[in-house]
Amino acid sequence: MESKKKKIMVTGAAGALAKKVIDKLKRDYKVIAVDFRTTVDLGIPVESYKVDFNKRIFEDIFREHELDGVIHLGRITASELNRYTRYNSNVIGTKKLFDLCRKYKVPRVMVLSTYFVYGASPYNPSLLDEKTPIKAADLTMDMVDTVELDHLANIYLYKHPELNITILRPCNIAGPGVRNTFSKLLASTSAPVLWGFSPLMQFIHIDDMRDAICVAFEKNVPGLYNVAPDDYIGFQDAVKRCNCQPIQIPSVPLGLTEWVSKFLKWDILPPFLLNYYKYPVIIDGSLFARTFDFQPKKSLEDIFSYYRGLK
Repeated sequence: MESKKKKIMVTGAAGALAKKVIDKLKRDYKVIAVDFRTTVDLGIPVESYKVDFNKRIFEDIFREHELDGVIHLGRITASELNRYTRYNSNVIGTKKLFDLCRKYKVPRVMVLSTYFVYGASPYNPSLLDEKTPIKAADLTMDMVDTVELDHLANIYLYKHPELNITILRPCNIAGPGVRNTFSKLLASTSAPVLWGFSPLMQFIHIDDMRDAICVAFEKNVPGLYNVAPDDYIGFQDAVKRCNCQPIQIPSVPLGLTEWVSKFLKWDILPPFLLNYYKYPVIIDGSLFARTFDFQPKKSLEDIFSYYRGLK
């Protein structure tokens, strides 16, 4: 029975989200786990590789395993490594992955992007759908590789329909094991907030995001989709509901805000995300919900109660 299972590759396998995806799919698929950081021990019979996408050995995995699909969760975030390394992995490495998928005729590819690509702006519409232009010009150098990865996935989506690419742009993912900026902020006992600003934000529980990835991969309806619940909350209200003490800091001049963050050694207030602490970026997840018959099971209260429990 094991030999008859379809083979899929999951990149970024060391991450909390990828581990949950692998755990959910392992019954129906033979999973090949790939990560640039480490060989992942998942405690289950899964083949695991530590490999750089840009090294020749990466192609050996495609050559050895006749893959039926790829779930690409291996995007390096701006808090990891340096710009040069991130660009090589996120952009050049992802292009190599797509080209290998074409060469070895992989019929399904799913790519995880992020809502950050829309950019935070006071002129954003109340709901950002998939047709909303990406405000790449307003983004800092720390976000360039993220935006280019998204652009690259869209180019391959339309130029190479045989890959059946599905691109997901989720809102803030939160919950056990998540180590992104806003998750670390909610887990802290005190958190910086910009005086006079409390932008609306959306959060999706890691378990719901796992389910969204799995249903999108299995139903295989190629396209670009936002993934977000219908509810949202003001940022400062979210901080308080997690029993986190808000610390008001000035929002202008920008240099002062950055100095305060560096002086207090706050990695949860990176300069490239300052606008996201000011302006709402509310994405419309209705297309994904309709297409895949998906509704998150976890509420905002479920998410906040987890972070309260860490205090």
